[in-house]
Amino acid sequence: MSLKQKINDWIETKFLIVIRKEEDFSVITSFNITKIRVGLLFILVFMTCFVAALFLSKSLLARWFDPVYIETENMVKIHALSETIDSLIMEVEAKDQYVRNIQMVISGEEEMGQVQTPPEDEPSEGAQVKRSEIDLFKSSEATQKIVSEFESLPLEEINFGRISSVSFTDNYFFPPVKGVVSSGYSSAESHFGVDVVAGEDEPVKAVADGTVIFANWTLETGYVVGVQHSNELISIYKHNSVILKSVGDPIRGGEILSIIGNTGEQTTGQHLHLELWYKGNPLDPQEFITFD
Repeated sequence: MSLKQKINDWIETKFLIVIRKEEDFSVITSFNITKIRVGLLFILVFMTCFVAALFLSKSLLARWFDPVYIETENMVKIHALSETIDSLIMEVEAKDQYVRNIQMVISGEEEMGQVQTPPEDEPSEGAQVKRSEIDLFKSSEATQKIVSEFESLPLEEINFGRISSVSFTDNYFFPPVKGVVSSGYSSAESHFGVDVVAGEDEPVKAVADGTVIFANWTLETGYVVGVQHSNELISIYKHNSVILKSVGDPIRGGEILSIIGNTGEQTTGQHLHLELWYKGNPLDPQEFITFD
């Protein structure tokens, strides 16, 4: 028998499949099948499963099996995050500029790059400025000119004293220190705060919740801390000996900011100089805070 004949016999060999009942073995049905039919049936089942899997991977199961779908979803999320980040960056830059402006006002500098720092030969905390080094911290001519222009304006044009305590009836202000007010608020004398004499090494506390926007050294007022509160209110604490917070730190009302001191050229002894500013206008702290 030749090889070709053997292959034909193997292909054409038929098998009888009989289905019987279990009880009496009676025949329910039967059918013939060849190896060719088995192969074709297998191919048909495979193609059917393949087409079904391809359809599901592009529709119901695309989230798990389609890499294009996953990539598309990721690109959409990345685009949304990019837009969110861009908007946040713009807001942060605007707030940073606002903080820089406040810092320049507090420090008396024309540019932020000129923020004053304590003399190198003195300790970084609780230090006194050497008289021989005072010239290093003098304000620029442009700054002095701006200050002179503001000082020459009538008090009515600067809106001093136009804000009443009614604006903050729902706010509670913590006393920064307990002590004696040695010098009160006086817009006529350009004293836009109160001087409070307290015990040595007395901690200075925040008057309300807020964020530190300034914590540095200035020539005239020594170590200064500025806190931005809600309702466009800013509190400023001057003549400290030690600063315990940094710019950007969130603050709770009553939280310790610094230690009372006697730093700065304008100091007359150990005390705290407290100022409150609302929308660029100074307020009398004694209208809101009890210090004794």
